[in-house]
Amino acid sequence: MSGKPVAAGEGRHSKMEIQDLPLWSRLRERRGVFSFDLEITARCNLNCRHCYINLPAADAQARSRELTPAEIEHIAAQAADMGAMWVLVTGGEPLLREDFPEIYLGLKRRGLLVSLYTNATLLRDEHFELFMKYPPRDIEVTVYGTTAETYERVTRVPGSFAAFTRGLERIMAGGIKIRLKAMALRSNLPEMPAIADFCRARTKDYFRFDPLLHLRFDRDERRNAEILAERLAPEEIVALEQADSERSSALESRCGDLIQEDFAHVGCDHLFHCGAGNGSFAVGYEGQFRLCSSLWAPGTTYDLRRGTLREAWDKFVPRVRDMRSQRREFLERCRRCPIINLCLWCPAHSHLETGEMDTPVDYFCRVARARAAAVRGGKTTGRE
Repeated sequence: MSGKPVAAGEGRHSKMEIQDLPLWSRLRERRGVFSFDLEITARCNLNCRHCYINLPAADAQARSRELTPAEIEHIAAQAADMGAMWVLVTGGEPLLREDFPEIYLGLKRRGLLVSLYTNATLLRDEHFELFMKYPPRDIEVTVYGTTAETYERVTRVPGSFAAFTRGLERIMAGGIKIRLKAMALRSNLPEMPAIADFCRARTKDYFRFDPLLHLRFDRDERRNAEILAERLAPEEIVALEQADSERSSALESRCGDLIQEDFAHVGCDHLFHCGAGNGSFAVGYEGQFRLCSSLWAPGTTYDLRRGTLREAWDKFVPRVRDMRSQRREFLERCRRCPIINLCLWCPAHSHLETGEMDTPVDYFCRVARARAAAVRGGKTTGRE
């Protein structure tokens, strides 16, 4: 994910963030491992317009490349031995895998706290019984709409709204901790206020929405065109953020931190000023180690089927984090920008947008300027 400071409502956790805890700070200072994201499949039963990773549920090639339960348990054992306490299981749609219970129990046996991202449409009796007997830390579900029309405009699968509703109700009835979130899309924009109300009514202590739509990891041009068509204009993003009192208050209260007239990174040519590879990492469904879930650029991934997690963490991560830029436009434009903390830019997102990790992205700049104007009450600086 992006390494920029996260506004209220954007991050994976609300209230106090994990990275704010003293233990996290100590682990980061010692370059310890705290958590990791585990993508167990890229396949999904839905066909969401905005998705950056999903492949068809029946994709035999993708299925053949997936880590086996034994491989996953081996990676988890290495991570636990290095200090990891928490794993986020994601996809694709994790419950699409028939061996999900075996994978889940293998992670539990390693003493890991397990969180799960799921669309909730495939929840079966065996999953429910598994979660009731061995509860996850939490389950996070994205709400694409509060009506069948809107939900299925996004997912493009008839009947998916009814399946989502059944799954969600069952999770909640079981008392399993759930977190609800939303993606802000062109297809569901009119329903975003209703989506926020829907989520907050069911998870009063937590709700977030994400306006950043990643481009495809596989660089599929047709799918990327669909994603670009779903992106909101900067003014629409800011309007949504301003309408969310918790999020807008957090931005305003942190204005001095997010807008830095005397910017600390001026003159620095390092690409990475984010938290990628500090305390956490991501593992793709095919065994590729990444510093964060969005970083797919050449030279930034490590094959765990050919090497060890310790090698990746101790030797590979420092090499990636030491990558530098010689691109003058980036160094003079982004590295000198006082509002980069309001920007969607990071090396991973830059690569997905342009094929390079050190290229300014005009759309991201426009979002940052719109945010800056909103938190300042319309005032801007000349350097923007």
